[in-house]
Amino acid sequence: MIKAEWFYWLVGFSFLVMAAQMVTDRGNPKRFGTGAFWGLIGAGFIYSSWVVTKRAPAEPLGAAVLILAVLAGFGFTGRGTPRTTTPEERAESAARLGNRLFVPALTIPAVAMVCALGVKHLSFGGRPVLQEGSETILGLGIGAVVALAVAMVLLREKRISVPVQSGRTMLEAMGWAMLLPQMLATLGTIFQVSGVGGQVGKLTTALLPKDSLYVAVAVYCLGMFAFTLVMGNAFAAFPVMTAAVGWPVLIGHFHGNPAAVLALGMLAGFCGTLVTPMAANFNIVPAALLELKDQYGPIKAQLPTAGILLGCNIVLMALFAF
Repeated sequence: MIKAEWFYWLVGFSFLVMAAQMVTDRGNPKRFGTGAFWGLIGAGFIYSSWVVTKRAPAEPLGAAVLILAVLAGFGFTGRGTPRTTTPEERAESAARLGNRLFVPALTIPAVAMVCALGVKHLSFGGRPVLQEGSETILGLGIGAVVALAVAMVLLREKRISVPVQSGRTMLEAMGWAMLLPQMLATLGTIFQVSGVGGQVGKLTTALLPKDSLYVAVAVYCLGMFAFTLVMGNAFAAFPVMTAAVGWPVLIGHFHGNPAAVLALGMLAGFCGTLVTPMAANFNIVPAALLELKDQYGPIKAQLPTAGILLGCNIVLMALFAF
């Protein structure tokens, strides 16, 4: 049986190899901090599988997260000069291959779909080929490995060090911002477990005018927007505001349609995603990869759309969810 943790180990090992490359890159004045940052992440991928199975304590992972925050927050990470092809060589290769360049990228979802819909039903020796409950994750991992092989054949590349160097280049370009969504999603879970939603609910109930449906709708949508601004992730904001206002007030007291209320509330949160740097994977990482002069350019461009959509979501919920 193919286990999901094997792919977590593979990802962790890849990070460790890239971290070793970063440490030995003398072109990066912050090579030790950069290597330590990505090395800790790689070690975390491997170590965490033992934490999940209760074979190791979780405290070292918490300490690693704090060290990562220090390394990123105090500017100990930077970008090196990996050995790669020149822009002219890449332009020539792109012109020669044309649309065939999309084949490796399309291989990943194709293999993932095959694993999730077909391979999950296969068994060998009475045991499933893929670990039960992890077929989608395994499909994604297998798809990435197959896509790497396809890309190397397509590009006639025989050295595994070349894609590793390219991956390292992308890691250094995205930097610490790549981890921000996962960290913020964890923060949302912490908020939920610590009862932040309940406390916000008590405060909101005390301040809201009684039987004022429209005010409650506005508070829920604006709250989803505001919490998403802070946490960078509507999924992290959702349990907090839904426990505070969405479920007890809009659904419980005003008898709103649960599907409509919660769906439109999530859309209101997504409006916050458009205008916060905390949503790094949407707003900061693309600017870094495209080397935009203004790293907040995507946010500035999306701000008017976010405001209009937020107003539309409030109106739609008030008119059609009750």
